[in-house]
Amino acid sequence: MSTLAGRTIAALRSEHDTLAGLVPALSADQLTGPSGASAWTVADVLSHLGSGAEITLAGFRAAVGEAEAPGPDFNQGVWDRWNALDPQDQATGEVASDQALVTALEAVPEDRHEELRVRTFLPDPVPFALFAALRLSEVSQHSWDVRVGLDPSATLADDSTELLAEHLSGGLGFLLGFIGKPKAITEPAVIEISGTPYSIVVDDSVRLTTESLPATATFNGPLESALRLLYGRLNPEYTPDDLTVTGNVTLDELRATFPGF
Repeated sequence: MSTLAGRTIAALRSEHDTLAGLVPALSADQLTGPSGASAWTVADVLSHLGSGAEITLAGFRAAVGEAEAPGPDFNQGVWDRWNALDPQDQATGEVASDQALVTALEAVPEDRHEELRVRTFLPDPVPFALFAALRLSEVSQHSWDVRVGLDPSATLADDSTELLAEHLSGGLGFLLGFIGKPKAITEPAVIEISGTPYSIVVDDSVRLTTESLPATATFNGPLESALRLLYGRLNPEYTPDDLTVTGNVTLDELRATFPGF
């Protein structure tokens, strides 16, 4: 598919297929072992992804007229049910729940991608591409949380990296307002991400942009590492050895600016 929504859904399918191929082989010790999310086990992350897929699908089905809108207690009920599952059932359930969501998104005809609006936690319904991007934002990072718990050298998927950067420099940019703590640095900075059209701007707020701005610093590392930085996932143990930041801001200051959720 050539639409932004279609490309985003394709990235979601790729993320799903990766986890679906990985999760069934995980041992009990791996499921209850640490993930890239410091407070969660691998099973905790999978439970979060599975419950999130169920909640997202319910909202989507309401938007396309297939079901009534979920009630005010729906989300909490879903979370409580998933939290009560044992780790193996959380893992198995995640694969099935995410499969149902991705299949439903794939079923939307391309000629509806531009006009479809979906209600989320935001005040107004959002374009279908942004709705899919919200899910990709969640899945790409948490898929990494699972994979890095098994392999410390894991990176974000290439297709997710490109799509997420495109969305964060566009309609999804508001998320950085929730994530970023601009007061963590002492002076405004424009940090170019080497080898890409993107820069991280930190002043009164934070944003990712493709605007041509005078750089005050350079992030010398891959785009996927820069995106993990934005989501609070570039801890020293997960930072490439040759990654550096030069200019008027340090890597540690950037880590403090983007502590994650």
